[in-house]
Amino acid sequence: MQNKATRSLSAFNNELKLKGFNVFQIESDGNATRIYSRKDFYKICLTTGQSIIHYADRSFETKGTVLFFGNPHIPYSWETISSEYVGYTCLFSEEFFNLSERAESLQQSPLFKVGGTPVLNISTEQRAFLNVIFQKMIEEQQSDYVHKADLMRNYIHLILHEALKLRPSENYYQHQNAASRITQVFLELLERQFPIERVDKPLCLKTPQDFANGLAVHVNHLNRSVKEITGKSTSKHISARIITEAKALLLHTDWTIAEVAYALGFEYPTYFNNYFKRITGKVPSSVRAEMI
Repeated sequence: MQNKATRSLSAFNNELKLKGFNVFQIESDGNATRIYSRKDFYKICLTTGQSIIHYADRSFETKGTVLFFGNPHIPYSWETISSEYVGYTCLFSEEFFNLSERAESLQQSPLFKVGGTPVLNISTEQRAFLNVIFQKMIEEQQSDYVHKADLMRNYIHLILHEALKLRPSENYYQHQNAASRITQVFLELLERQFPIERVDKPLCLKTPQDFANGLAVHVNHLNRSVKEITGKSTSKHISARIITEAKALLLHTDWTIAEVAYALGFEYPTYFNNYFKRITGKVPSSVRAEMI
C-alpha cells in the first residue's frame, strides 16, 4: 500500500533508513549520547569511560570498556559521567540484518531481549580486537565495494558471536523507587510507537498486557506502578496517546478512515469508530470535516 504521509525525520535518520546501517566513531565531545529519533534501529556500542545505562527496569553502572546492545523495542537511556568518552557505534535495522541467511530473531537473542544481558565488560585485549572490527566496518562503509552490505552483516555476526562468549556485567542496581522506574519505561515505550508513518506497519502495543509482556513484568505490577506515580491508569495513558495520534492522522494525512483504523491496530473501522466516539464524543469523520 502506498505511503501517503511522511513524518519529518532528521537527515541522519533518513540516510540510515535508506541503507539500513551506519557505523561511526564516538569522539570525546559527548557523541556517545547522541539521540536518534527513530525506533527502527538496533545499536552496538563499544565505549570506554564512565556512565550509567538505564535499560528497561534496570540500570548498569559502567567504568572502563563495555560492549552495549540496544534494542529499539526496549527503552534505554545513557548518562555519561566521564569528561571524555570514546569508542564506536554501529546502528542497523532488523530488515538489513535479516537479509543474512544466518540471521536469527534479534529480539530472542540474550544480548537484545528484555531480561537479557545488554552490557558486557571488555578487557584490554578484547577491546583491541573489537576496535579492529569497528575500524574495518568504517573503512568498508566508505568504500565502493559492491558487496559491502554482506560484509557488514558478517562483521555484525562476528561481534555478536564474540559477545556471546563473554560473561555479562553484573554491576547493576535496582532503582530505589521501582514504581517510578517502571512507569518511566512504560511511558517511553508507549511514546516510541509514534508517530505512525505507514499503514502497513500498524500499532503493536495497544493494551496494558501488551506492554507488560514487552517489559517482562506482571500486568498487575505495571498497573499499580503507573497508577501510583501518575494518578492515571495504564489504559487511560494508552487510549489518550492513541486518540492524539488518531487526530493527527485524520487532520494531516489523506488516508481513509479505514486506513487510519488499521494503522492504529484496529481490525475493523467500526471498532475504531466506536473507540474514538467513546473517548472523544465524536466520530472520526467529524474531526476530519472540521478542517474543511
